[in-house]
Amino acid sequence: MLEHKKIRNLGDYFVELNSRQNKGVYFYRINGYSEEIRQFIKKYYDVARKNGVVIEGRIPNPDEKNLAYYGEIMGMNFQMDLGFITSDLKKWLPRMNDFQRQNVADSIYGSLDSMQKAGKTENMVKNAYIKFMCWLYYKFERIVNQLGENNIPKILYEGDISNYELMLISILSNAGCDVVLLQYHGDQGYLKADPMSTLSDNLQIDGMQAFPQDYSLKKVRDELQKELNNERLYGVRPGISNCTNAWIKGKGLDDIRESVTIRGKDPNFFYNCYCRINGAEDKLIYTNTLFQLQQELRNAKRKLVIVNEEIPKPTPEEIAGIKRGSYTKQEQMILDLANNIKYTANIELQRIMNKAFVDVVLSESRKDGGNLNKLTNKAVYLICWLKRYMSQLFSNWKMPEIGCFIYMGGCRNDSEAMFMRFLGRLPIDVLILCPNLNIKCCLSDNLLYEVNYTESLVLNRFPEERSQVKMGTVAYHAERELDTLMYQDSGIYRNQQYGKANIINLQTMYEEIKILWNQELKYRPGFSTVDGVANIPVIFAKISGVKDGAMTPYWASIKELITEDAIVIKSVPYIQSTAPNPMKAFSSVFFKNGKLQKSKIKNHPSYPYGILREDMQDFMLDKLQTLIDQKLIKGIGENGTEYAVIAQVLNMPKEILRLVQKFDFTKKNPKLIYINTTETVISLEDSVLIAFLNLIGFDIIFFVPTGYQSIERHFNEKIMEEHQIGEYKYDLQIPDLNAVPLNSTRPTWRDKIFKRGN
Repeated sequence: MLEHKKIRNLGDYFVELNSRQNKGVYFYRINGYSEEIRQFIKKYYDVARKNGVVIEGRIPNPDEKNLAYYGEIMGMNFQMDLGFITSDLKKWLPRMNDFQRQNVADSIYGSLDSMQKAGKTENMVKNAYIKFMCWLYYKFERIVNQLGENNIPKILYEGDISNYELMLISILSNAGCDVVLLQYHGDQGYLKADPMSTLSDNLQIDGMQAFPQDYSLKKVRDELQKELNNERLYGVRPGISNCTNAWIKGKGLDDIRESVTIRGKDPNFFYNCYCRINGAEDKLIYTNTLFQLQQELRNAKRKLVIVNEEIPKPTPEEIAGIKRGSYTKQEQMILDLANNIKYTANIELQRIMNKAFVDVVLSESRKDGGNLNKLTNKAVYLICWLKRYMSQLFSNWKMPEIGCFIYMGGCRNDSEAMFMRFLGRLPIDVLILCPNLNIKCCLSDNLLYEVNYTESLVLNRFPEERSQVKMGTVAYHAERELDTLMYQDSGIYRNQQYGKANIINLQTMYEEIKILWNQELKYRPGFSTVDGVANIPVIFAKISGVKDGAMTPYWASIKELITEDAIVIKSVPYIQSTAPNPMKAFSSVFFKNGKLQKSKIKNHPSYPYGILREDMQDFMLDKLQTLIDQKLIKGIGENGTEYAVIAQVLNMPKEILRLVQKFDFTKKNPKLIYINTTETVISLEDSVLIAFLNLIGFDIIFFVPTGYQSIERHFNEKIMEEHQIGEYKYDLQIPDLNAVPLNSTRPTWRDKIFKRGN
């Protein structure tokens, strides 16, 4: 007979007898659950089903027919003798060889002998013997001729085992069979039959918990059948697999930069990086570092896609382009939708994509609780996005090329996270950047490598520029060197030195507005320049009420703010909703998949801003994209308001356009003063214009003596600072401001603070 041995790990159960460190069999009972145990039971069940016996519930007692057949063949005699038992086994189970028969006979004799010693009567021992013989024939005959072989047969028993069942299974175990008992309700019932735990071992591994309420071998069987059904979804498997992150050094951006030719040499793998970087290592140079990264990737001729803040949802046209039907089964849906993945230029890449698609959708199906409709929608989104970016990432692809997909901002929803998991299994590097630690990426993936930094930085867009290569003369370079000496970090700026700017809305006291209003931007608090971009502080405020109810000083305070670069609006609305706008007809052409088609806009014959300097045109179009992305106006992304926004921004009045053209980001900025003394709510067109002018650097003040919510209606959030300066006044007529006398003797707030006593 074979001895029971201790396992080192659950994998020992699947080692052949001759390869086991200590030649013997294993008999364990499992009273707890973990992911490791779940995987083991699934594998052990599959092996026992093919090469062993699976018992779900008690072994049925022999019925009358079983006993009658036994009596007909064997007779009902019994002798407590090893030779008798051996002879009976040869007749009853002829497929056993002599070695197996001897082991089983010895084991049966030992069990019956223990019954006698425990005081059982001869008749009880005889009944047990006949029961054992019937069970061996009707339940275990398929394995008795495999006992003790190198490929050890398996028994899997589910439930609370009885005393006689335990005796028989112990007999088979001793004769050369591995056994696992699944005990969902713990060990108490078992220990009644085997108090000293001498017949089997209790499995003890880290992380064990109670079995789930709905756990059963039926569920295991269903899962295995599902996996078998899923296997056909893959079709012909790719010959190349992903080696994701196994080769990296954990340096984040440096890993992305690593040349694909030195990442690994095995032709059966493509070596890709799949990484999320949270925070910034050094926020002072972060923007410049990212800019250099994309330059290096482009210089290395690597295919590159950069997406900012969100992956634009598939358009109706993109969704309509996916061939699909009505599905009642998950497998049917996956198989059908996978037919949309076509890459005839490289069939191996198509197989890689198909495998990644099936892997990710099956994984996602376990999260959605069987909601087929929801899973189908996610799968359709995934294929739409693949088709959208496929040509940019994989045109003329061949091994070992690795493109790069950079997502600035992190995943906002499950569909985006699913797409990232899909891309992470393709021959491309996937880099997810989350510099703002206050915004969390919802992606979770065991393949994903994370780099975490403590510094947080608000950066919504990847610093990307495309410029043509130029060659300068000796004199040109000499002038640039002089510029570096004079204008870099010196506080001195040449005219139009900066073509890009970020806007900082100042929070001020009401009295400070007059002081700051006519200052050059470079002297205002918060002004800075970083990597060729000016950070300019601007005023964006609403003044409600009239100070002390005094009208003459009120109108004089407005007149004091009117400069040569200021536009004063006294009639509400400034732009009527019914006013003709030639750009409305083209706005739908200028916007696709959530992005402005900038080249189409600039090359369109009706484009009105071609007369402006080039850097200002680019700046304005960038800020128009920001206005849409930030959804500052109600209805953007919901009811098509984005098209009205595009039409209005591309049709600004000429008086505003002239101020924009001469705007220098280091000097005085243009102004807009909007006076609304009535109950009229400003138009959508006015709201769009004002939000846009704020984004490009105008100082904007609303004077609303009524205090009414007349200017906020079309904004999605409170985007301006409000100052309550006095009592509300109604039905005012705006005077001729040129005729309003300035009160030069009116003391300023500084005079009040620092005046001397008489």
